[in-house]
Amino acid sequence: MRDSKQQSTDHIPLAERMRPEKLSDFIGQEKLLGEGRILSSMIESGKLSSIILWGPPGCGKTTLAKILARTGGYHFAFFSAVLSGVKEVRAVVTESRKLLEENSIPTLFFVDEIHRFNKSQQDAFLPHVESGLFTLIGATTENPSFEVISPLLSRCRVLVLEPLKDKNLAAIIQRALTDDDRGLGKDSLTLAPEGESALIGFAQGDARMALSTLEISSRICLGEKKSLTNRERVITEVHIEEAAQKKMLRYDQDGEEHYNLISALHKSLRDSDPDGALYWLHRMLDAGEDPLYILRRLIRFASEDVGISDPSALTQTVACRDAYQTLGLPEGRLALTQAVVYLATAPKSNALYLAEKDVRRVIRKTGTLPVPLWLRNAPTKMMKSLGYGKGYRYAHDDPEGLVDQEHLPEELKGSFFYHPTNRAYEGIVMSRLDKWRALLAKKKHAKK
Repeated sequence: MRDSKQQSTDHIPLAERMRPEKLSDFIGQEKLLGEGRILSSMIESGKLSSIILWGPPGCGKTTLAKILARTGGYHFAFFSAVLSGVKEVRAVVTESRKLLEENSIPTLFFVDEIHRFNKSQQDAFLPHVESGLFTLIGATTENPSFEVISPLLSRCRVLVLEPLKDKNLAAIIQRALTDDDRGLGKDSLTLAPEGESALIGFAQGDARMALSTLEISSRICLGEKKSLTNRERVITEVHIEEAAQKKMLRYDQDGEEHYNLISALHKSLRDSDPDGALYWLHRMLDAGEDPLYILRRLIRFASEDVGISDPSALTQTVACRDAYQTLGLPEGRLALTQAVVYLATAPKSNALYLAEKDVRRVIRKTGTLPVPLWLRNAPTKMMKSLGYGKGYRYAHDDPEGLVDQEHLPEELKGSFFYHPTNRAYEGIVMSRLDKWRALLAKKKHAKK
């Protein structure tokens, strides 16, 4: 029998009951919370800066904001961009000013799903973030570069949160099973190893999803018989599948088999073996793998291992994804089969992959080199007077459509990042580039 305290919280979802209240209980996000990391440093100093927490659902954004407020002695103002607007922002501003002036209590203004605010609504935060009236923490699952206005971004640090690791989810699940006050501890439930593996695989790094599914699974397990011995109070993979209403991946607990199969598929494609690729594709589908996960990997493969040697490969795989989303299973299997055979039999090149790695390496090494003046746009008189656009040559005015003009910063002049192979269509690209470079060399020589 549960005590009155436990009964009074039964209506609260398990994920909410198990939300950590102090930093020492928070699991995951070691890159932000480890020793000497940015959030740890903020907490130790007692001074919070306005930040945007960008990460997938269930990774701890709201929990972190509440812990930061509690640790720093802030008044916590929760605000949902889905349910509220500028009027509610003004109310928070008024409350924040009163608390600061009368009680010297700072406010941490937490805005959930900040990306749902439009430009004018986001503008309402600016003067108050600027003045320090409140510390803003925005949470978003969308890329802030596209969804948050630039003036607000310049006043906030963007911190990237990652999906929780399997070991993090395992620890969170175990805590929920053993906690007598907030969790399921008084039910004396255990989770079978295959059930834990299935639950972690289904949650995909989302703690809220893991705990919600665990809660439903526990009810299914307890409801099977009117009285269960402790030995029978075991949540199995069957319970997890019923709660999730989805067939679980029958992979190892640590996910090794999952990665083994996708690796076998990828390498079969790279080695141009359609039979091996088909086998591993359908092994994964039969195991219950999400076809969209496979499709994401195929789309990546089309650029990483085929590239310009067959530009249609990317078109084919994106079309396959669209076909699958239209058809679903089982009809969509044939579209995946087509994409896999196409990629396996396509000519291969990793020139794009190497170009991406090389150019990013150079950017990390050289930083933000200035754009050459002749490549800059000059929409105003002042910019023209500063030399923006001066000396730019319009390629279409040249009979051959080629101009001897540098397009890299001075420090990188003469650098090459893309080195095409001589295979298939990429061989045509290589010949084209060689021809153009020879013509440009003649033009340069003629100037001398």
